[in-house]
Amino acid sequence: MTLFSFFLQAGSPAPSALLQFAPIVVIFGIFYLLLFLPMQKQKKAQAKMLAELKSGDAVVTTGGVVGTITALDSDTITLRVKPDNLKLQFARSAVSALFTKDASNEGSR
Repeated sequence: MTLFSFFLQAGSPAPSALLQFAPIVVIFGIFYLLLFLPMQKQKKAQAKMLAELKSGDAVVTTGGVVGTITALDSDTITLRVKPDNLKLQFARSAVSALFTKDASNEGSR
């Protein structure tokens, strides 16, 4: 009697349906904890930062433009960009981060 035929005997019980789907449920749980939960936290933090923008804040846009906010509307912002004090208008959602002096000094260390 081979090992394969031993498992195919009529007397062996079949695994339950719940036991067959357990690995799939565990994989989905791991994906949720490692991928979706951190993404949701990051989206909430980004939305909070965008809501708290005020005139005078130095920001970085998604395109890499660094400027100071001079005017805010409901969905747009106006940035003053150095060295010529050029004023550019962006969508509020184009702001990727607040620009701080500490962030600019980290690159030179």
